[in-house]
Amino acid sequence: MADSDSRAGLRYADAEITAFVDRVHAAHDAALARAFDAPQAHAMPAIQVSPSEGKFLGLLMRIACARRVVEVGTLAGYSALHIARGLPPDGKLYSVEFDPRHAAVARANIEAAGLTAQVEVHVGEAVDVLPRLNGFGPFDAVFLDADKQGYPLYAAWAAKNLRQGGLLIADNSYLFGTLMHDEPTARAMREFHESLSANFDSTCVPTPDGLVVAIRH
Repeated sequence: MADSDSRAGLRYADAEITAFVDRVHAAHDAALARAFDAPQAHAMPAIQVSPSEGKFLGLLMRIACARRVVEVGTLAGYSALHIARGLPPDGKLYSVEFDPRHAAVARANIEAAGLTAQVEVHVGEAVDVLPRLNGFGPFDAVFLDADKQGYPLYAAWAAKNLRQGGLLIADNSYLFGTLMHDEPTARAMREFHESLSANFDSTCVPTPDGLVVAIRH
């Protein structure tokens, strides 16, 4: 159920509730803890998904029976671990990371998790790397968690390279509360939202910063 306050945007979770549900539903093992803590340990921005959001990504992969997946924005590899764990043993995740130093940290975390065979980290601008992945498709899922101004372009690529029924998932779709501002990144994010109806059946799950989940027509 929902009430008028929650429908209007009020959130009932606080730090204590969030910590409890993360512990119960999305507890870390050693590999996940290493990847989650890596940004602070390596002076990287600590902008990885939350434990519950990471677990949700893995569950979505299992629900979709995903085998071939693309991630745009690797950071330290935390979300990549969740995604890869949701794939079958012969599944493959192609993760794209702009920063070579971040990619090196992610590869070390992926190796420590025993997932090197399932995850490839490609370094470079997504606009350059994504076309080189076309031949590995069609893909079962695409996860966006990178530069927000690029979301319209990445969604257009996903529309061409996802199978029918494949998933497009996009984090930070509220743009940290600035979605309705009049500036270039906000306009690009609104364009991303509005463009989806042409190729996807979509919703924006009201996570703390909005998570688009869309199914390719």
